Amino acid sequence: MSDSIRDQLLGMGFKPAPKPERKPDPRKPGPGGRGQRPAAATATAKPGKPRAERLPSGPARAGRSQEDIDLAKAYAIRAQKEKDERLAAEAAKQEAARLRREAKAKFDAFIAGKSLNVESAEIARHFEYGGKIKRVYVTAEQLKALNAGQLGVLQQNGRYLVVTADVLAEAEAIFPQGVALKVDPNATAQEDPYADPQYQIPDDLVW
Repeated sequence: MSDSIRDQLLGMGFKPAPKPERKPDPRKPGPGGRGQRPAAATATAKPGKPRAERLPSGPARAGRSQEDIDLAKAYAIRAQKEKDERLAAEAAKQEAARLRREAKAKFDAFIAGKSLNVESAEIARHFEYGGKIKRVYVTAEQLKALNAGQLGVLQQNGRYLVVTADVLAEAEAIFPQGVALKVDPNATAQEDPYADPQYQIPDDLVW
């Protein structure tokens, strides 16, 4: 467009077209002497260290921490309770064993010299003791007295001792486990079948 036509258009009110804005060339050095880095390059994170994951904070994190603490306390309380129960059971067991030893020692001391066993006795009186059939040899008179409840049998270290009913009663009060045979004279044949003298059991029978 020539200057004359341009002047005429300007005189008629037309404005010249604005010049397009020029963008800086990233390849050309800037005022500092270095080229400008592309925006994408500046936004990219540096390689090497991984980005740390942010931990939850606030009420959610506090709630989980409190839950963990409560759970740990519950486990600790239960473990302590179980330990106390084991210790108590062991203490009770030891105490029972101690009392049994003391009672057995008192029992042995009490029945010393009170046995009425006769070495020449030939009659076997059978009875049940400890889930098994046992026997003690007595005389004919002792057999009648046993079946009448006037005599009884105590067990001491694997031996069976014939004693009077009074000794049997006192020994039972000291150490009940030591009573091997305590006859009820009113017992039926089904309750004590071995009280019948005619109830024969061969002596060579293995029990």
